[in-house]
Order: sequence, then C-alpha cells, then structure tokens
Amino acid sequence: MYDIIIVGAGPTGLTAALYALRANKKVLLLEAKAYGGQIVKASVVKNYPAIKEISGFDFAQTLYEQVMDLGGELKYETVLKVNEDKSVVTNEDTYQAKAVIIATGVENRKLNLEGESEYIGKGVSYCASCDGALYKDQVVAVVGGGNTALEDALYLSNIAQKVYLIHRREDFRGEAKILDELRDKNNIEFILNANVVKLKGEEKLESIDVKIGEEIKNLPVAGLFIAVGQEPKNEIFANIVDLNEYGYIETVDEVFTKIPGIYVAGDARIKALRQLTTAVSDGSIAATAAIKEINSNKKQIL
Repeated sequence: MYDIIIVGAGPTGLTAALYALRANKKVLLLEAKAYGGQIVKASVVKNYPAIKEISGFDFAQTLYEQVMDLGGELKYETVLKVNEDKSVVTNEDTYQAKAVIIATGVENRKLNLEGESEYIGKGVSYCASCDGALYKDQVVAVVGGGNTALEDALYLSNIAQKVYLIHRREDFRGEAKILDELRDKNNIEFILNANVVKLKGEEKLESIDVKIGEEIKNLPVAGLFIAVGQEPKNEIFANIVDLNEYGYIETVDEVFTKIPGIYVAGDARIKALRQLTTAVSDGSIAATAAIKEINSNKKQIL
C-alpha cells in the first residue's frame, strides 16, 4: 500500500513526489516513457524565477535527483486504468494507494499528414533541441506560431544553413521579443498564411509541399520540425474524471476532481497557463492536498 501514487514523472509529478516524500509519505511514481516530461526538450529555460538560465534537461535531472535522494520510487510502466478506490492498473501490475495524483501532461500534436509517422527520425521531428544538430548546414523548416515554434526556429538558425518558419496565420502567438530576434536573422524566411500539405522523399524526407493561398510551393528541406501545440491523452481516466471537449480534465478548485483522494495537476487539467512555473505549482498544491487528506483520515481512525 502506497500513500500516494503519482501518474507521470514530468516536473509536475516530480514536484508532487518531492513534497510528499518530505512529508514522510510512501510514494510511487509511474511513468510510461522517461522522467522529465516536455521540459527535457527545451534547450534553454530563461523564465524560471531565481534561475537565470538552465537547460530543460538539467532542470529535470536535478529535480529527479532530489526525489530519488529522498527515497522516491519510480517504475516505468504504462497506466491502463485508475479506479475510484485509488487502485492503479498498469501493463505490469496493480497498485493500491490512499491518494492518486494524475500528472500525465500533454503530448505533441501532429500535422496528421500521410507518412508523417514513417518519417519520424528520418526528417520529421518534434524536438529541435534533441535533433537539431543532425541538420548542421542543411535547410530545415519549422511549423507553428507559438513560443515553441519561434524558439525552435531561433535555435535552428544557429545550426542550419536556412530555416523556413511556416505559420498558417499572419500573426504569431509567441512572444514579440523572440519574434524580433528571428527577424534580425538573415537565414530565416517567414512563410505566412500557409500550411504544409505533403511530405516527400524516398528513404528520408527530401521536400515538403506548402499551400500558400491557392498555390502549392515545393520546398526542398532535410528536416521538418513540427511545433503546432500539444494535446492531452486522458481517455484512460474517463471512468473517474470529467473531460472537456478537448480532452482536458475538469477540476474543482484547482487540483481536486469529483472523487475524493484523486487529484489532477499540471498540463493535463483545464487551466489558463501551461508553463514550467505553473506545472511545479500544481504539483506542490496537489501533493499538499493529498497529504492533508491522508493525515486527516489517519487521525479519524485513531
């Protein structure tokens, strides 16, 4: 029996574990892929208070080490179902807890083009900081209009020969400061009011078709970096929580779900802002709520 089971080992889940372990609770982290979450892909983080600059990987690694040093337990298993009695079913086993925190975050949204999945690792990427170095002195394209796309284009401009920044609108959602930096670069070309409609290549990506108005333009590129947003994967929790039309979990008063003892924190829930600061904030709030409930129930039994 665990005090708290946390589904997801990104910044939110790791922060929740940190707070729970410091409260002397027995904690199990369940992660399907790798600890660290989306922040690992960030080449540099400059908006976290009191830390002027740090790579996403270093941030995640330090947080992970904090949790492990306190005796945290992490198992790489895929969660299949969470039940109302706080039992968690994975592809390997079933675990019981007094409280469950869902911190599964979000995944990269795809363009859903023919052959997109087949080109992953062969020209298509969702992480510029992970794969950018593979395209040194080559021509690449970035698709998107938010901060991630702008940051990816800026990062790649220091590696690639040329970067096409393709956005379906005229205006960008990303920060004006980053946009100004991009406009000062002489190897970045903006292609606006446009959509990538086709991927081409034999063994690997060789070019993309871009629709600009009614015109189809072919751009020879070695790499396509897709940064068109993210989406949750919360279907497995539909038996215990309510999801909105976009798949995000509905909460009551920040991290509380409709079932006592089951919490949701981080990007998986409905919220106005999804940033590293709000991720760790959610993790601490959810863990503190779970700790309070567990301690309260313990006193009632005594």
